[in-house]
Amino acid sequence: MKELSSIGRDMIVDEIMRKWPATVAVMLSYRMLCVGCPIGTFHTVAEACREHRIDEARFILDLESAVRGER
Repeated sequence: MKELSSIGRDMIVDEIMRKWPATVAVMLSYRMLCVGCPIGTFHTVAEACREHRIDEARFILDLESAVRGER
């Protein structure tokens, strides 16, 4: 059974990728440079979305889908 997640806008992107490796593919699909970026250890989801001009709600839904194995 897949682990349930509660990815929120205030979570650090690096922590998300470490806890749920499937989310790395989502980051890359949005052309986010968070993977391997030293700022990823400080940026929240909200900050990263704002920086990359990405719809935050949609992004979180896609992260959740990846965690559930639906993506």
